[in-house]
Amino acid sequence: MTGMNGMDMLRVGIYGGTFAPIHNGHVAAAKAFMEQMKLDYLFIIPTYLPPHKQIDRSDDPLYRLKMCELAFEGVDGVVISDVEIRRGGKSYTYDTLKELQRENTRLFLMCGTDMVLTFDQWYRFEDIFKMCYPVYVRRENDPVLGNRVVEKITEYYQKYGVMFRRIVTDPIPISSTEIRSAVKTGKDISAMVPEGVARFIEENRLYREEEDA
Repeated sequence: MTGMNGMDMLRVGIYGGTFAPIHNGHVAAAKAFMEQMKLDYLFIIPTYLPPHKQIDRSDDPLYRLKMCELAFEGVDGVVISDVEIRRGGKSYTYDTLKELQRENTRLFLMCGTDMVLTFDQWYRFEDIFKMCYPVYVRRENDPVLGNRVVEKITEYYQKYGVMFRRIVTDPIPISSTEIRSAVKTGKDISAMVPEGVARFIEENRLYREEEDA
């Protein structure tokens, strides 16, 4: 463990998202993030209200928090944080980083492909660049999209001197939208989400059309 003597830096990762629900792709990306960035801790932070996307009107942030806890049960170094849920309102990454900053802590921020492409539209994004080391993971095998990501990362480096590090892992082509649709149509989701998450969705009858009425 890194010491607290003011010289050693604690390496802390931040992986935020709606996680509605969290799935095996998220878990695989998180584990690769921890390993490749040599993190001491990884904060998994479900948003309260994502600024850039709509969420289901029946959404309960505390259910999403609980599913994150179930997904990472027994994984050393992972901290499931309710910092954005407690704060309420729109969940801005800048506010979260400000809250988690410490003198001898180095923050690493995980981004998906869509986040990389829109990073310069985020609230106070230039400040975010100064507060953390951004890293990204590819969630798909689309070469055209891959070229766009490389172009955007080059642009960030040229304009702001910021280098995005890449987490290399096999993309798992699963989306939370796909899982919610599968639940609504009665399909089996056991191959897409951790066992505890599948059980929680079933027990609480989440993402069923009749429950949203």
